Amino acid sequence: MHNRTFWRAVSCPAGPYGWLPLILVAILFFIIGFVTWLNGPLISFVKIAFSLDDISAFLIPFVFYISYFLFAIPAGKIVTQQGLRQSLIYALSIMTAGMIVTGQFMKASSYLGALCGFLILGSGLALLQVAINPYISFLGPTDRAAQRIAIMGICNKVGGILAPIALAAFAMPHIGDFPLTYNAQNNSILQQQFISTIYWPYIGMATLLALTTLYIKCSTLPDIKISHLKNIETSVPTNSNPTLCFGVLAMFLYVGVEVLAGDAIGTYASGFHIPFRISSLFTSATLVCMLCGYLVGLICVPRHISQERALLLSCLTGFALSLLAYMTHGYISVACVALLGFSNSMIFPSLFPTVLNSTHNKTSFVSALLVMAYCGGGILPQCFVWLKSIIGFQAAFSALSCICYFVISLFILHFSKMSHNTNT
Repeated sequence: MHNRTFWRAVSCPAGPYGWLPLILVAILFFIIGFVTWLNGPLISFVKIAFSLDDISAFLIPFVFYISYFLFAIPAGKIVTQQGLRQSLIYALSIMTAGMIVTGQFMKASSYLGALCGFLILGSGLALLQVAINPYISFLGPTDRAAQRIAIMGICNKVGGILAPIALAAFAMPHIGDFPLTYNAQNNSILQQQFISTIYWPYIGMATLLALTTLYIKCSTLPDIKISHLKNIETSVPTNSNPTLCFGVLAMFLYVGVEVLAGDAIGTYASGFHIPFRISSLFTSATLVCMLCGYLVGLICVPRHISQERALLLSCLTGFALSLLAYMTHGYISVACVALLGFSNSMIFPSLFPTVLNSTHNKTSFVSALLVMAYCGGGILPQCFVWLKSIIGFQAAFSALSCICYFVISLFILHFSKMSHNTNT
């Protein structure tokens, strides 16, 4: 009997808390994915509906992800003071408010107001990410952290796959009938479509978030206590860990290249004059590739390959695909961009616990710094739309992607060398 219990605890990635907390957290990751990956098709849509240029349209991911930079440190303080479980409740409540604000301003045809809603929504997601990533990391054995995060990644990407499809089905059923020209008549028709169709999905998602908040509040989700949590400083220490700083940079670049492959793929495809009714679904294609990568990683890590080796292999594959995207054209080039989702799939599950393991304390502070680095998802796409007007969209995309994968590779090599020196 004791042997059976021991074997169950060792072999189960859920750890001593069982599967129920893992399932509840998986639901939260599904919601995160659904909310986050709505941005991709929205970029192309608001560009047409509100007669925006690329830089203005890409303010959606910029505002959304810059909120991680602005609110991650305050979120870390909330996690420190309130604990992980209560922070999840606060985060979902803020996200509910953000959804309502976004929907209301979309209904009022106010793009600036909708951006404010995205900022509120992003602040809630920042708090949710600061709390939930260490939560899932400490929900079981350390050597299976990447496996648990991979499970969460599957749920996250399923939500992300469904988001563009749902938006295309409910909010943009006839957008392909209109040419990509900015005349007053088409703009007026598209705005009316937008007002009538986008409002209720956002209110519906707000309702879903509110119900999830209530469910989490009434559930038995454990409030995992970290012994040193109450003594954490959430300000930047004077003797910053160089490995930590390098890891935060790697996270910044990773989120940037992930958003490039997911949100900017529609703009990338438009460079080949691919119709919007087709390119609007390319975000889902990228996320399907990510989902496949998560499934492969779930099977192989750490059974056949370590977290660090998986991260390095993912970077090398991403670098090669970025070069192929530049060397090819049309649908083949777009397919290479979508396949970056497969390469990216095992970077985050390996990168987050690797950076956490590089510093054996200040867990909440490190988590907050890593979530701050998510602002790369807003900054690198802006760099892309700026560079593509100078060197072309293919060269801009490939250059940024190759730089990201190269620097992330340097980080994991640095961490491996540091770990080897420590062990010897």
